[in-house]
Amino acid sequence: MSARRTNFYLDKRNAKLMGVCSGLADYTGLDVTLVRVGVVLLTIIGGFPWTVIAYFITGWIANEKPREFYDISPEETKFWQGVRAKPGNSVRDVRASFRDIDRRLADIEAHVTSSNSRLANEIEALR
Repeated sequence: MSARRTNFYLDKRNAKLMGVCSGLADYTGLDVTLVRVGVVLLTIIGGFPWTVIAYFITGWIANEKPREFYDISPEETKFWQGVRAKPGNSVRDVRASFRDIDRRLADIEAHVTSSNSRLANEIEALR
């Protein structure tokens, strides 16, 4: 079974400790430095034992990011982050893209199948 792009994975290539913060950054689309600073601040401000416990449990339970996900384009990465954040918007955007492509194909078909005398004259001139 292939890996799902909408799941949370540990990012071991960009990891400092276990890959939890880099995985969260990849999952949410935030900068990894902001995630790391946020975890440190949360730990210092008052979540000391629970933040550390949650970090190590997540690092222990979560799966490592599959190799095929490391070599994808930035546009595809951004798309999948959008799917994870708001799946309904992604479906709407894909439908709008297909509607636009369908409209453009219909325009091309109408142009080619219409009686275009200029195009017919150019074809006759080539013969």
